[in-house]
Amino acid sequence: MRRPLVAGNWKLNGSLASVKELLTGIKAGLGEVANAEVAVCPPYIYIPEAQAQLSDSSIAWGGQTLSAETAGAFTGEVAASMLRDFDCKYVLVGHSERRTLYGEDNTLVAKKFAVAREAGLIPILCVGETLEERQQGITEEVVGGQLGAVIDREGVAALADAVVAYEPVWAIGTGMTASPEQAQAVHAFIRAQVAQRDAAIADGLRILYGGSMKPGNAVELMAQNDIDGGLIGGAALKADDFLSICKAAN
Repeated sequence: MRRPLVAGNWKLNGSLASVKELLTGIKAGLGEVANAEVAVCPPYIYIPEAQAQLSDSSIAWGGQTLSAETAGAFTGEVAASMLRDFDCKYVLVGHSERRTLYGEDNTLVAKKFAVAREAGLIPILCVGETLEERQQGITEEVVGGQLGAVIDREGVAALADAVVAYEPVWAIGTGMTASPEQAQAVHAFIRAQVAQRDAAIADGLRILYGGSMKPGNAVELMAQNDIDGGLIGGAALKADDFLSICKAAN
């Protein structure tokens, strides 16, 4: 049985005061979340605050990205070992905004995935198609290529220590959401692609939906057979909304 995971990606949002308030609110309502694992991914500078507030709770925390390098003259970058220094459990790898805004291709994403695992972090591998790619009917080709780059580099066994998040780029921050049927179809495709290499790993792989999941659609989305939780953006910035999604995973 796959345990649901609900992870909040705060992106470039927050202040020290708002982060403290948000974490306090999430902790206060966590008692009603029975089954799901809960995690938050704050901006780097607020990870120490997450560590301080969450160390006595069951909530995990992680980074929004990481460097493909381990050390050296890479100004502004953050290494996997630095995330581990602050007890991060997870790190997002290949988020659509990193791919589209910062030019991270499948090769670089696969390298970051490898670096994360080597440091003892659990990568949340983000995959997904743009609106143009969906309209062209190449969703599976795009998602399969993103997933395949990691499997080709690291082997399918690496997914036993990872999470995959399907995030249709056209549904992130646009107010659009894939229908439960559309989301399930891609989640099932991802699991089938992994199953072709190893059925047991595919069966245990948690695949999250990351396209504008919110309290109003979380129950229906997470009722789908192959949707094992959510990677939450905007709704993760409000404690009540985030907790509602976590409860939906029950």
